[in-house]
Amino acid sequence: MGNTTATSEDLSYPIGEFDKSIGLTPAMLAENIRAIRELPQKLREAVAGLTDEQLETHYRPGGWTIRQTVHHVADSHINSICRLKLALTEENPTIRPYFEDRWAERADYRLPLDVSFQILDGIHRRWTTLLDSLTAEEFGRTFVHPDTGAWTIEQFVALYAWHGRHHTAHITHLRARLGW
Repeated sequence: MGNTTATSEDLSYPIGEFDKSIGLTPAMLAENIRAIRELPQKLREAVAGLTDEQLETHYRPGGWTIRQTVHHVADSHINSICRLKLALTEENPTIRPYFEDRWAERADYRLPLDVSFQILDGIHRRWTTLLDSLTAEEFGRTFVHPDTGAWTIEQFVALYAWHGRHHTAHITHLRARLGW
């Protein structure tokens, strides 16, 4: 069996917390876009072969189930492409936050994972096509999140590359801990 002594912080942030202040290079931006492009496949691999019972396992005490985590990623990334388009088409728009925890309680979070993988495949194809077309100037465009302040598109791309790796690690670390 895997490591059973992980701290609650390790379980919440298995790859560490996101650092908005990190300096980004063109190589890091390219890597972040690659991570976004590959996320649907990486997430599929993380859940491959799991039973319905395993999908209902919480990745940490008080955390979501694996099923809820996958559906959350789809919802979050739907919001992300909308936020990106707002930043590209409006001057410094204020985006609307949402209650992720409340969304995870709704009936659609009990659907089979394939429903969210279909969403992720389409969203990520459109998202990365759009990102691949942006100029350096466009990556500097901004939006405002009411809770976390101003974001450039470049920072936002880094956040969502981290977001995908973060939630994939929730699943892969749980599988390792439980010997799945």
